Amino acid sequence: MPDHAISSHPAVQAQLDRLSLLSPGADILGLDRIARLCDRLGNPQLSLPPVLHVAGTNGKGSTCAYLRAAIEAAGLKAHVFTSPHLVRFNERIRVAGSLIEDEALATLLAEVLDVGGDIGASFFEVTTAAALLAFSRTPADACIVEVGLGGRLDATNIIPAPAACGVAQLGLDHQAFLGNTIEAIAAEKAGIAKPGVPVVTLHYPPGVADRVGATIEAAGGIWHVKGGSWDAAAYQGRLHYRDVQGKLDLPLPGLAGEHQATNAALAVAMLRHQSALDIPASALRAAMGWADWPARLQHLRGGDLVEMLPPGSELWIDGGHNPSAGRVIGDFLRGHVEADRPLHIVMGLLENKDAGGFLAAMGRLPARFHMVPVPGHDHHAPATLAEIARLAGFEASPAAGFEGALAMIAAQSTLKPPVVLIGGSLYLAGRALERNGTVLD
Repeated sequence: MPDHAISSHPAVQAQLDRLSLLSPGADILGLDRIARLCDRLGNPQLSLPPVLHVAGTNGKGSTCAYLRAAIEAAGLKAHVFTSPHLVRFNERIRVAGSLIEDEALATLLAEVLDVGGDIGASFFEVTTAAALLAFSRTPADACIVEVGLGGRLDATNIIPAPAACGVAQLGLDHQAFLGNTIEAIAAEKAGIAKPGVPVVTLHYPPGVADRVGATIEAAGGIWHVKGGSWDAAAYQGRLHYRDVQGKLDLPLPGLAGEHQATNAALAVAMLRHQSALDIPASALRAAMGWADWPARLQHLRGGDLVEMLPPGSELWIDGGHNPSAGRVIGDFLRGHVEADRPLHIVMGLLENKDAGGFLAAMGRLPARFHMVPVPGHDHHAPATLAEIARLAGFEASPAAGFEGALAMIAAQSTLKPPVVLIGGSLYLAGRALERNGTVLD
């Protein structure tokens, strides 16, 4: 799957150009290529600080954000590997708390590409190897690693013995790689389980839970499921958590959306069920407000795109693109937007995404959709998306891009300023953040 990564730094761009030439056939999942690549690099995956490994369909990135916030609130430093990036490729690799510098990134990518030229590794495998190499060479207290796709055969699963694994919300996505049923996908995600390692998961429906539990048991992992050895619930303006160590009374997460309480609780449970890091309750409380995860129901409070809209308008960015994310977005907008306030959704979706399922999952919303392309990527034609939305009962029309859509929204005279969400693709969200002048650091 091409990534179309670009950089303003010539040395980084030279290596990204090399990455872009890798064979598309290398996107077949498997651990053989990453294992050979790491072996030639001295097996950096064996020289990492304690690793927290997170899989899932939705919420794994947010869970990583809460993990990082808690670790840093405890006065510790964390390496972080996430994907994809929004604006700069560097966002994928955070070394001891800071985004990797361009010079270091260019050198690492060149080193990995040079030693692995005949292996046929994919874009993501090379990126993973570069991140592991960076993490092995710089001291830190912890390492947070987000699975790229699936789990069992994902390149990040080269890490042999994490301190803890976590599996976030599960849903249908990437069926061409992971299987056509939620049970098959669940087994792939839970495939990050390792012998003797705690695997912390959410509560899933019976058939899904059976596959998750069987996968963890077969790997020799130690299963900690929500509603069993730990639990959490948000009520009375607080997040209430409990496990065998006791109860915690935590603030609600600062990130928008009711679903974030679940992601935050999963991060807390992961940290409470591992023994390599000492994270006090005070750090867990602080993490609720410290965590930051761009393009996940992110409210933009200033910038060039915000200024295109009438005063008092709200502009939100979200990169969710599957039915599970559609439900979250719909629930948030129904609870957030007053009934008499105009709601506009500017949406673009990659060609391999289920547009009908995504729109249907949003449920009934008094929203006007403006369908746009996703620049640089294969995407659903805006006119096609608009027709799918109309069939789902929405008002919808195509637009040339998100700037044109915002200009159209701004030109419409209303008594109340609108609420606008740009979403449907992380790549589109990244373009919007870049155009708005939002700095990601």
